[in-house]
Amino acid sequence: MNQTSARAPVEIYTRTARALHWTTVALLAVQFPVGLYMVYRGSSLNLWDTVTNVLYSGHKLAGMTILIIVLWRLVYRTTRGVPAHEPTIEPWQRIVSRLNHWGLYALLIAAPIAGYIGISLFPALDFFGLFSLPAVVAPDKEAAKTVFDVHRILVLLLALLIAMHVGAALYHYLVRKDNVLGRMIPRLLRWR
Repeated sequence: MNQTSARAPVEIYTRTARALHWTTVALLAVQFPVGLYMVYRGSSLNLWDTVTNVLYSGHKLAGMTILIIVLWRLVYRTTRGVPAHEPTIEPWQRIVSRLNHWGLYALLIAAPIAGYIGISLFPALDFFGLFSLPAVVAPDKEAAKTVFDVHRILVLLLALLIAMHVGAALYHYLVRKDNVLGRMIPRLLRWR
């Protein structure tokens, strides 16, 4: 019996779970640099032109979209479950993985909610001049500054957890040569 056939079977994430995951990744890949650039233009350069307004509107829209997708992912995950852990990982890695995943979910929900509260307090609820979200709190620009600071801290924590998540996936694929990454990218499976 060869080494591959002696391995325990690997369960992969469903097509829907993978689609929701990679849609979130794509939105975040745009959201982070847009957020940094819009703050640079608006706060650092004090440049409030059409480009800056489009960046802010796009950032707000992407944030609300991420929140909706993550809530959908969470409902999907809790109602459909997740595949069993990759069979070769250690118990401590399973614990760290669970903590990382639930931390990501918490921050992917908390950061957009803080942003929404911030734009309600500012108020800056307009999207591209086409529509506005309803305010969830009364305007208070001083409170908005605090909430936007909280939003930034949540986003920094999110970036740290994402870096840990990506680093772990690459470690498993490149160093351990197991199927942790293949569960989310099936064409990278080493055995099944």
